[in-house]
Amino acid sequence: MVWATICVLVLELFLVVTTGEIKLLYFFLIANTLFFMYKLDQEYKKSARQATERNAELSFKIANETLPYLRRGLNEQNAESIAKIIQSIGEVAAVSITDRERQLAYIGVGCEHHHPGDKILTRATREVIESGVYKIVRTQKELNCPRQNVCDCPLAAAVIVPLKCKGKVVGTIKLYETKAGQLSPDLIRLAIGMGELLGIQIEMGELDHQAKLAAEAQLNALQAQINPHFLFNVLNTIIATSRTSPNRARRLLIHLSEFFRKSLKSHGTLIPLREEMSFVKTYLILEKARFGRKLLFKGEIPEELMDAMVPRLSIQPLVENAVKHGITEKIGNGVVTVKAEQVGQEIYITVADDGVGIQPERLQEVLKPGVGSGNGVGMANVHERLIGLYGEKYGLRIESEPGVGTKVTMHLPLTMTEYEEVLERV
Repeated sequence: MVWATICVLVLELFLVVTTGEIKLLYFFLIANTLFFMYKLDQEYKKSARQATERNAELSFKIANETLPYLRRGLNEQNAESIAKIIQSIGEVAAVSITDRERQLAYIGVGCEHHHPGDKILTRATREVIESGVYKIVRTQKELNCPRQNVCDCPLAAAVIVPLKCKGKVVGTIKLYETKAGQLSPDLIRLAIGMGELLGIQIEMGELDHQAKLAAEAQLNALQAQINPHFLFNVLNTIIATSRTSPNRARRLLIHLSEFFRKSLKSHGTLIPLREEMSFVKTYLILEKARFGRKLLFKGEIPEELMDAMVPRLSIQPLVENAVKHGITEKIGNGVVTVKAEQVGQEIYITVADDGVGIQPERLQEVLKPGVGSGNGVGMANVHERLIGLYGEKYGLRIESEPGVGTKVTMHLPLTMTEYEEVLERV
């Protein structure tokens, strides 16, 4: 629309000031010139649009591949992997990543004296950290290379972009070129876009870290609330046993100390299923001292699933709930069964009992916060922790029939290390 207006105005001007054949000659000359300029403008816009689309594609590709590393924080170990990805995909001469004080990683051509842990020497980098605004360095002198006085350094220009988390600069990313002043607008736009995306990922990683700390704090609080009634009942059983069977009482005390040692000293949000089941069996030994043959237990877990990672202190509360509300109130013997089954990349762990069951009107309330088993470490707590760790897709499902029994199914992703749990949530 703008070009059409310009053409009309210019043509009208020359039609007014010229006459005859000259008028016709000028008409064609100016028309061709304006058309040529219009085509150049369209090609430039098309090229700029394509460059923008390519930069966006590269930035998102880099962001996608670096996400698992940034979710674990910005440190030397992760920075090296991130720098390799950026250099490979961005096809730049070299990449450097720093925090606020030192270099975390350097990948690509250039000075061998660039090592993780080196203090930041470049004044331009300091300026970016202080101002939070990107900077372009077009001369080798500004790069302040530690080898400039030793030999020729191939690095001659760079764009330095701040990495921000919650508005605060936490580091920088630097893309280098080997020719002085040779920093294309595409490279600069790529660096800026990449810095913004990586900053968002750093914030997401920080949020994940805070959520994990909150989950740890909640777990520690739950561990401090282990049912005092259970403790008193076991102690009373030990006292009564000590009169008739001192050796058995001694063994029970050892099991009790092991129970609390495992519950209070275990570290990490996730532990192997094998370790959690050892905790469950110790709990059941103590309960069987009270109930004798009334309480039976069956474990049906494939050996290959014993190394699967589960939230710490998650199965034991379900077993305790089955004993307390299912078997204890039943007339006659009762059986608690724990099964584990892999379905694709997910695992289902069921805790079932053949006890008194749950009334239908009560079943809808069991997983609501503050209800559970009433002991502070109930099913509601386990359910909320699973959702917090893995998302709304996961958690507990309860099936129960009065007089027949109850089955609680724990649904979670199959992971073999605690780090895989983080990747699963990404």
